[in-house]
Amino acid sequence: MAAPRHVPVMLDRVVELLTPALDHEGAVLVDATLGLGGHSEAVLQRCPLARVVGIDRDPEALRRSRERLAPFGDRFTGVHAVYDEIPDALEDLGLAAVSGVLFDLGVSSMQLDLPERGFAYAVDAPLDMRMDGTTGDTAADVLNTYPAADLARILRDYGEEKFARRIADAVVAERAREPFTTSGRLVELLYDVIPAPARRTGGHPAKRTFQALRMEVNDELRVLERALPAAIDALEVGGRVVVESYHSLEDRMVKRAFAAATRSEVPDDLPFVPEGSEPALRLVTRGAEQAPGDEREENPRAASVRLRAIERVRPPSPTRPSRPKPRGVA
Repeated sequence: MAAPRHVPVMLDRVVELLTPALDHEGAVLVDATLGLGGHSEAVLQRCPLARVVGIDRDPEALRRSRERLAPFGDRFTGVHAVYDEIPDALEDLGLAAVSGVLFDLGVSSMQLDLPERGFAYAVDAPLDMRMDGTTGDTAADVLNTYPAADLARILRDYGEEKFARRIADAVVAERAREPFTTSGRLVELLYDVIPAPARRTGGHPAKRTFQALRMEVNDELRVLERALPAAIDALEVGGRVVVESYHSLEDRMVKRAFAAATRSEVPDDLPFVPEGSEPALRLVTRGAEQAPGDEREENPRAASVRLRAIERVRPPSPTRPSRPKPRGVA
């Protein structure tokens, strides 16, 4: 089996943003989406005082990254978990707070490059798409069991697919004849259903459907919704959270979480901010940063990246929760 290629997106900028938080004895970075360990390797090389806790739900990615990062010895610890389980992972390791958390969201290069994982539409392979292939429903399960309305919602919301309902109805009709098992048959259906003019623009006609199925199979948005406040809560003073997102819904969620964490609770009409009422966090990036043009040309995955970073400047106030409670919670 050939080794998957892995080109970390905006690697130098990510390390640049994390370095101020990791430049002290005992610094700990949580690489919440470890993948093949490209970002972690760069941090361990360039931030000699830091150690890395790498989290990944994919056992194969974890195995490969452990091999890659073995030369760093006990400066690297790999954890098999989903990244919304950051609090549990830190508790198990006896860590009360960390210096940084990195999220590089979406599918990893390894998962795309291994045909048997079913993430890629360019080859005919089993419709799996689970980041952790040991548990949960597959993409085939979704296609073969979801009602047409739910399939259409997923394709529309997660894939931004204009022909979501037409595709969903075609899937339901086709699966009645024979259940879906491989990606090739799904790609054929998409070519049949999506009108020819639409197929000629916006990339491969299967791209949006495959993205939507992957996000549903791995519950990506709900996991991220839980993980962001957990990461912010885990920061020590001076610690930073850095997020690379590749989907508009992901970036919107990051933007909202960072805005809420940096918002002052002092009324707008108050002429000054009383001491101790300043926000506990500040935005490090101005808006969302994008990859430079030369990187977008060399690495197609960099074209859609949006990078944001936040820093804790004060400890959370003991008189109020460090993040808003979900609606409906007393």
